[in-house]
Amino acid sequence: MAEETAKLVCVTGGSEDEKETKHLQALEGAETRLRLFEIDLLDYESIVKAVSGVSGVFHLASPCIVDRVYDPEKELLEPALKGTNNVLTAAKELGVKRVVVTSSVSAIIPSPSWPADVPKTEDCWTDAEYCKQNEVIGSVIEVAKWVARAGCTDTYENYFMGSVHVKDVALAHILVYENTSATGRHLCVEAITHYGDFAAKVAELYPEYNIPRLPKDTQPGLLRYKTASKKLMDLGLEFIPMEQIIKDSVESLQSKGFIS
Repeated sequence: MAEETAKLVCVTGGSEDEKETKHLQALEGAETRLRLFEIDLLDYESIVKAVSGVSGVFHLASPCIVDRVYDPEKELLEPALKGTNNVLTAAKELGVKRVVVTSSVSAIIPSPSWPADVPKTEDCWTDAEYCKQNEVIGSVIEVAKWVARAGCTDTYENYFMGSVHVKDVALAHILVYENTSATGRHLCVEAITHYGDFAAKVAELYPEYNIPRLPKDTQPGLLRYKTASKKLMDLGLEFIPMEQIIKDSVESLQSKGFIS
């Protein structure tokens, strides 16, 4: 595998493209082993061009809108579904051996009808009707919001399930790709915790930011569980703990000037 050409498909579409890919071109061996493609997930032919000749595909791209979504079907669901279908269809037609598709935890929560005495697993799916009724969006930048907005008391009931380090997410992709026995869904989270647990740890580590402590049970019905990602653990993944996730996140935000 070390001798193969790595083909990185980069979804781009603006004047900032060069800044977004410059660090990739600086990687060791990039001059001979890295190829960048500009694609549109809604343009099937552009996907075919990028996927042609590869043995594996990692599909991570999906619309991500932090602000209020006024038309979830059009802004989020339709492009996500069509884009994923295009990637899977192209992979099948071109004989790709293995495909890893990544989703956010929004594929599992909110799911209020899930039994309160059972930890959420790969068998749990988001309640689509609940989302339609409550206009739910699933992406929040937790650490930045807590630190930048001292005094924020949002609890994100039903929208939070735990944290995971980006390094573990990357490693999880490699593990499920290289282990041919890995099939189906793999929950990737350090542990199932309440949002209040997360906020309390941020407050403990960074008292200078005056982070409020939330009521302990910020998510009624969410059962705490340390080994929720057992399928990945069985593949050898040792998750970075919440404390280190928070520290690395804050240090990164500070270094980039997002928080002071």
